[in-house]
Amino acid sequence: MIGAVLVGLLLLIAVVNLVYTPYGPLDVNIHARYAPPSLQHWFGTDEFGRDILSRIMSGAGVSTTVSVCSVLFALLAGTSIGAVCGYAGGWFDRVAAMLIDALMAFPGLLLALGIMTVVGPSKWGVVIALGLAYTPSVSRIARGAALSLRQRDFVVASQTMGNSGAWTLLRHVLPHCVAPLLVFSTSLFGSALLAESALSFLGLGVPAPEPTWGGMLADGRTAIDQAIWVVLFPGAAISLALFGINLFGDGVRDLLDPRMKGGM
Repeated sequence: MIGAVLVGLLLLIAVVNLVYTPYGPLDVNIHARYAPPSLQHWFGTDEFGRDILSRIMSGAGVSTTVSVCSVLFALLAGTSIGAVCGYAGGWFDRVAAMLIDALMAFPGLLLALGIMTVVGPSKWGVVIALGLAYTPSVSRIARGAALSLRQRDFVVASQTMGNSGAWTLLRHVLPHCVAPLLVFSTSLFGSALLAESALSFLGLGVPAPEPTWGGMLADGRTAIDQAIWVVLFPGAAISLALFGINLFGDGVRDLLDPRMKGGM
């Protein structure tokens, strides 16, 4: 329940910031530089007098958009590749499996870093980089599910009836891949959010002036000794979001596979 509430709150803030924030996230007030938390600025202000709460709300929208889009990208590409390879079998599947294992030898964030150095910092560049980085992991899960279903009676029956391989794959194999992929996508969402924050912190993610949680941490690290709130609240936002997503993922896993222990 706690995980669902935190994830719901994250999504709500991501939507609300489109129509309302206490202040403009880019509004500069040089007379309110490093103002501490108060009734006027609940989370204080940064070096340019920008309201941190407003920027965190705006950053929630950026992080959620990038994370969701990158996960959808990976699910679409990875499921297509993995399911086709697993269902086809033979040398094609063996070659694909070796390529997938080779790509998975590299951490997803490292792959994303390499891609971002080529495409350059941008919101959709991050989506593509993370989507490509997570595609091998999704492909491996989809391939494993397809391999386990190839010899099932309902798949063999569909083939015996003369249905095409594409029809059998879409009608009988892919629906049975949904549960494991749905569970994995929740953890992937958290990984994508953390990776987006890391890329923005390194200056390779969503470029300024668009607010991002990682960018706020990077901007505030030089002022942590005089205005700790400039990194405290963005860091807390990342931590709470990841905590909620992980709890929510445990709940989804328990719902789809009651044999596994955990809690929502």
